[in-house]
Amino acid sequence: MLRRWLLYLVARMGLITLGLCCCLLLLYLLACRPASHSKQQPLQWSGGTTSKEGYMALLQEREDSHRHYVNSLTKQISELKEALLERTQQLHESLEQAKSKGILPQGLESLHKNPTESDLKEFFRSQLIQAEVNSGVNLPNEYALTPFDTFTLQTVYQLEGGLSRHPAERPARKDRRDELISAVETALHILNGPQQHRDGAKRKQTYSPADFIQGLTRIERDRGSVYELMFKGDGSRDFRTLVLFRPFGPVMKVKSESVNTHGVVINIIVPLSKRLEAFKQFINNFREAGIQQDGRVHLTVVYFGRDQIEQVKALMDRTTRETRFRSFTLIQVNEEFSRGRGLEVGARAWRHKQNVLLFFCDVDVHFTADFLTSCRLNAEPGKKVYYPVLFSQYNPAIIYSNQTLRPSLQQQLVIRKENGFWRDFGFGMTCQYRSDFINIGGFDRSIKGWGLEDVHVYRKYLHSKMMVIRAPSRGLFHLWHEKSCSDELPADKYKMCMQTKAMSEASHGQLGELFFKQEIEHHLDSQKQKSESI
Repeated sequence: MLRRWLLYLVARMGLITLGLCCCLLLLYLLACRPASHSKQQPLQWSGGTTSKEGYMALLQEREDSHRHYVNSLTKQISELKEALLERTQQLHESLEQAKSKGILPQGLESLHKNPTESDLKEFFRSQLIQAEVNSGVNLPNEYALTPFDTFTLQTVYQLEGGLSRHPAERPARKDRRDELISAVETALHILNGPQQHRDGAKRKQTYSPADFIQGLTRIERDRGSVYELMFKGDGSRDFRTLVLFRPFGPVMKVKSESVNTHGVVINIIVPLSKRLEAFKQFINNFREAGIQQDGRVHLTVVYFGRDQIEQVKALMDRTTRETRFRSFTLIQVNEEFSRGRGLEVGARAWRHKQNVLLFFCDVDVHFTADFLTSCRLNAEPGKKVYYPVLFSQYNPAIIYSNQTLRPSLQQQLVIRKENGFWRDFGFGMTCQYRSDFINIGGFDRSIKGWGLEDVHVYRKYLHSKMMVIRAPSRGLFHLWHEKSCSDELPADKYKMCMQTKAMSEASHGQLGELFFKQEIEHHLDSQKQKSESI
């Protein structure tokens, strides 16, 4: 019992001694703690207050620049991720369908597995290598070269429209302007990014849009868009250039469907005033292409005035007797001629319940059966309207002045630069369903005479959710005729009319030959005399 009590006492004294030692050690550490630095004086700036403020301003400027750069990169990375995910899903679906059908394209066998972001990045990298960006490619001839467009922040200088027609676009249309500005902004983010300080040449200030001089851009249709951008450098002879490339993705099937146009009737509406000879030619074209070859058409003639209306009616009656085709409508309007008014009356005169397809036409237009098929395929109620670009014929008296016998009309209707031009400034010939035309509001009925009424309707469709199909048509021709511009037209319309008249006469080269006819004849005579003297 005594022994147990002694052991308990010794253990207790040991614990007390250990506790006292810990307390003494803690007091010693507190007593020996180093002095605090909180009372040290702040660092002094050798340059004074001005240098400190300048340094802080520089830090703030750099911070803002990097923040904008990081935000831009974050946005671009987010957009690229979304695009890559979408492309990945589409590519996976396409490859799975191709694999199930046994038609996997050559070169893509390795992608039958789930494509990843690295796969798509590798594909885009291969497009960059194939594109004419870092080095030139072997071209078969001068026509195979894709020219660049030159652009600044305000203007786009292009060759697409031809040097004599649209050499510069100022201001550029919004979609084109947004694309080019986006390229310039990307270049500015790169120039102002952290990597600009890695090389030896450091710029004292950040790049801004004012430093942009000009850019070159072109689209390689199967690879992507190339941008070569030039900026001012530090000195008057120093410049900074960047080359950007926006690759295209692989071809994806959007939809595949069968279209049955058997029951689609085209109501061809022609406003007319006098012009009897031209109407005779139009009726012959209508009989051949519309009645004999197609057969699913209706002709509506809106005639202004009373002169020659009996002859027009007689031509339509004779066509009915000879072809047994009765789908005609003749409407007389005792008003001053207005093309928009005539088309409006013709469109609203349709009394059938069927939603008919309208073809707004002029008496000087020649169409083929193939065009009528294109009209049906490129227009869809509530979804699409078709605005074909027709081929406008030059003055045959000038084109065939060297021939004793003028070719027939069918022989003249050949699409060549010597024969005519694409009338891309006209929007009068169009295929659209009657319901769409009425829902869009029709023509501006206040417009009289020539021009602009078709442009207004065209702009309405551009501002709507309808898809506008605008493309050259190889089956639609504007026949040349003597054009007169009324003195009663306003100045802007009269100028447009005269410009159209001048462009419709002949090509640039043909007009040049007429203008320099005396010099050319003098040269030929001198050459003839030299040959005779020899």
